Amino acid sequence: MNLVSKVLSDPETVAMFSPADWDLLVRQGRRSVLLGRIYWLLNEHDLLETVPEYANRHLLSSFRIYEKLRLSARYEIFELFKLFESLDVPLVLLKGGAYISACSNAGEGRLFSDLDILVPEEKISEVERHLTLNGWYSPCSDAYDQRYYRQWMHEIPPLQHVKRKVVLDIHHNILPRTGKISVDSNKLLNGAVLAEERLGWALSEKDRILHSAAHLFHDGELDHGLRDLSDLDLLVREFSAEEDFWESLLARSVELNLQRPLFYALRYTNEILNTPVPEEVLKVSKAGSPGKIMTFVMDALFLRALAPDHPSCDDRWTGLARWMLFIRSHWLRMPPLQLAQHLARKGYKRWTMRNNIT
Repeated sequence: MNLVSKVLSDPETVAMFSPADWDLLVRQGRRSVLLGRIYWLLNEHDLLETVPEYANRHLLSSFRIYEKLRLSARYEIFELFKLFESLDVPLVLLKGGAYISACSNAGEGRLFSDLDILVPEEKISEVERHLTLNGWYSPCSDAYDQRYYRQWMHEIPPLQHVKRKVVLDIHHNILPRTGKISVDSNKLLNGAVLAEERLGWALSEKDRILHSAAHLFHDGELDHGLRDLSDLDLLVREFSAEEDFWESLLARSVELNLQRPLFYALRYTNEILNTPVPEEVLKVSKAGSPGKIMTFVMDALFLRALAPDHPSCDDRWTGLARWMLFIRSHWLRMPPLQLAQHLARKGYKRWTMRNNIT
């Protein structure tokens, strides 16, 4: 029983919850890192009075953690903004940092562990050097991992601040350079908009949706998949009131070569969270589908994997579904020979560490 999705799609249902339902909601919400968002959502709908005291303590505690993280993120964004002012490079924020800076609903109650930015690929070295001179360093010392990031991926190894321990991911694209789908990052950068608080930039509203879709449906680690699906739900609900939104979103997905991630995003937000997507839009988005048979297969996988990672939401096939999507994410990331070599090296490294072999 997926109570988290039930509450996210229709908060009013909590009025019918039993004590056992509230206990299960807290457990599922904690595993989904969505307790803070549930608190925010219930508050938005004036439903906090219906929450039992013992459940409210958990929801409120998670929301307080979110508020602390948001304050820390704002401070880090301000510090980064000052550093980037001395460079001829805009500070373009991605994901959680962008949601906060742009005051988007998708940032409300959202827990995250690092900040992500997008810079032009030709500016990566300059940005990294400038950050290194100002207290940031790379904890990644493995030569193979350094090559993996810099030659194959869409980002360099994460940087961490020497004092504040904040982790910063510097991207030059939103998908790996060796992946089966390529995106022109210059189009993303050229479409970026000044964030509402004027501390940095964010991708355009439609590009935020497409980036979130690409991230979720190309990433094999879906422990927090429902949180990311909730991000998409809130982004769509917030922006879809704009005139010509759906037409321009579909057109932008074609321009950025992201029709398939958008197809999955609209299909599963509508199916799982009742996101209001017009039937005609769902129909048109099928141009990005993998075909009827593969869509049936992906439904069997994603409808299981996008539930809370909690035993109450699992069936006998959930573990297999998550494993298959993990394999799929690597298949999308690299060509077969390169993937085989990479997995063999990583497997050997884990084996030697487990057996204390140096």
